[in-house]
Amino acid sequence: MTDDWARRQDAEDPLRDFRAQFHIPRHDGREMAYFCGNSLGLQPKGARACVDEVMDKWARDAVEGHFLEPAPWMPYHALVRDGLAEVVGAMPEEVVAMNSLTANLHLMMVSFFRPDEQRNAILMEAGAFPSDRHAMASQLHFHGLSPDRHLIELEPDRADGTFSMAAIERAIAEHRDRLALVLWPGVQYRTGQAFDLREIARLGHAAGAMVGFDLAHAVGNLPLRLHDSGADFAVWCHYKYMNSGPGAVAGCFVHERHARSDRPRFAGWWGHDQATRFRMGPEFVPTPGADGWQLSNPPVLGLAPLRASLDLFARAGMAALRAKSERLTGHLEALIRAHLADTLQIVTPASPAERGCQLSLRVVGGRERGRALFEFLGARGVLGDWREPDVIRISPAPLYNTHDDVVRFVRTTQEWQA
Repeated sequence: MTDDWARRQDAEDPLRDFRAQFHIPRHDGREMAYFCGNSLGLQPKGARACVDEVMDKWARDAVEGHFLEPAPWMPYHALVRDGLAEVVGAMPEEVVAMNSLTANLHLMMVSFFRPDEQRNAILMEAGAFPSDRHAMASQLHFHGLSPDRHLIELEPDRADGTFSMAAIERAIAEHRDRLALVLWPGVQYRTGQAFDLREIARLGHAAGAMVGFDLAHAVGNLPLRLHDSGADFAVWCHYKYMNSGPGAVAGCFVHERHARSDRPRFAGWWGHDQATRFRMGPEFVPTPGADGWQLSNPPVLGLAPLRASLDLFARAGMAALRAKSERLTGHLEALIRAHLADTLQIVTPASPAERGCQLSLRVVGGRERGRALFEFLGARGVLGDWREPDVIRISPAPLYNTHDDVVRFVRTTQEWQA
């Protein structure tokens, strides 16, 4: 582990200039080593201009801002459509930016969780992010079903708390006759494990179930091919790796085979076919594609930072970002194994195919030591993320993290050891 080697890697990094496009928080006069992109991404410097553009138009044009260039508000959500489609590997009409992640999950389950007497169960992972479990349990209650009987929570089968594909396949096979929905994460939030979405979708559909994904920790982190995966739907947020601000407007994918679906949905005026929306008729005629699940007109101020972020993703390209991510996280893994093996246990799978940016770390000795290390790091400007009961998450985001950041994390942990 040498500082010179890390600096050479950073100097030769083809994406090195993107770091300067972000506001990096400072600690004691020095830029922090910020590893929390899996919780809240940093602010792109271009975000303020996008928000100011909306504010200036509001001041200048008032209601006419809905129609006047630049960036009129009526079709504002369409300004992010192509960029989102590129990031998640979808057709433009399959994606929409709207609402929040859990609101979108509920809207999708209204349409794609349609229990009957035989098929009335949902398969999910045990230890899912609580919001997902709350949503699924409440949907079951809504249909008069019991989570105790109809929510199947698959326990991890590996010693490190991760899942083998064989375990997922067995669970789908075991419950195939009663499964109505398989809802799985793209990346498991606590362990950082990434999953083969296409294979899970194939297995779920072969069993006769609908398949959806929560991609909160996958979008902007991994190259996705949502259309090719065959998933029926997916939902995600934009405040993590997509760097669009706290509580940012979320995203939703609906596969094109459902573009003109007559499935039940909770409808709103903004999902009505735009060609006839302003006729103000009483009958709902959905816009084809994901847009047809919208409820209300988009929150323009909330969408504005996403435009700045998507511009950076388009310029960098997901392939290049993924290549740098593998280098950074691989560097972090190698240094931990070489210098901190007596202190840190890596929970996240070692195979790059089964992880994104994040390494989830357990401190040998239990939770109290883990919290002590976490607080020691933060007090020295190395900011990771704590997840109960005992995991420190460190996520080198390729748009703004560096090899020097990785070395700083390891050296600061060594200081704590001493």
